Amino acid sequence: MGPILFINPNSSQAVTDAIASALAPLRLMRGPAFEAVCVPHGPATIASAEDSARAAVDVADMVRARPDCSAYVVACFSDPGLEVARSLTSRPVLGLQEAGILAALGRVDLFGIIALGPASVARHRLRIRQMGVLGRMVDELPLNGASAAAVGTSDAIFEQTVELGQQLKDRGAGALVLGCAGFAPRRAALEARLGMAVIDPVQAAGAMALGALLE
Repeated sequence: MGPILFINPNSSQAVTDAIASALAPLRLMRGPAFEAVCVPHGPATIASAEDSARAAVDVADMVRARPDCSAYVVACFSDPGLEVARSLTSRPVLGLQEAGILAALGRVDLFGIIALGPASVARHRLRIRQMGVLGRMVDELPLNGASAAAVGTSDAIFEQTVELGQQLKDRGAGALVLGCAGFAPRRAALEARLGMAVIDPVQAAGAMALGALLE
C-alpha cells in the first residue's frame, strides 16, 4: 500500500517536520506510512487569497506527480486545491479544515477556530459555509498575522493563542480547532492550559485517512 501523502503547500521545512511529528503516534505497524512534503517554491506561509490560489495549483501538480500514494491530504487549513485534487484521482483526498471541523463536531456541539491572521478568516468562512456548519461555530478569532512556523515555536504567540482560546471557551465553544498545520506541536499544551478539547487538524486528517484505507 502506498503512503498517505501530506502536501504542505508552503515552503517551511519546520512546519513540514512538525506535521510528520504530529502523525508519528498514528503510525501502524501494518498500515500505510505517512509522508509529509512541502513545496520549495511556495511562500513561507499561506497568508493571502493569492497565496491560496497559487497553492491550489501546486497541490494539483503534486497529486499528479505522486500516483503511488494511497491517499492525499492538503496540509493547509484553507484547503487550497481540494476540489481540483479530488477530480484528479479516485483515491481519498482530505483537507485539514474539513477534517479538523468534522473531528470537533464529533465531540462537541459548538466549536471555535484560531487563525493565523485576519485575512485567513474570510477564506476559512467560505469553506465552513460550504460545509453547512456555520451555525455551529462560535467564532473564528485571528492572531495578528503570525507565521505558520511561529505558531508552533513562539512562547509569546502561544500565550496569545491561549487568550483567544479562552475567549472562545467563555462564549460557549466546547472544542478549539487550530487553524494551521503549524500549530501541531502546541496541541497538548493548549489543551492542558484551556481545559477543553483542542483539535489538531493534522492528526484529525491522518486518522480520517487511515479510516478510509484500512479494511
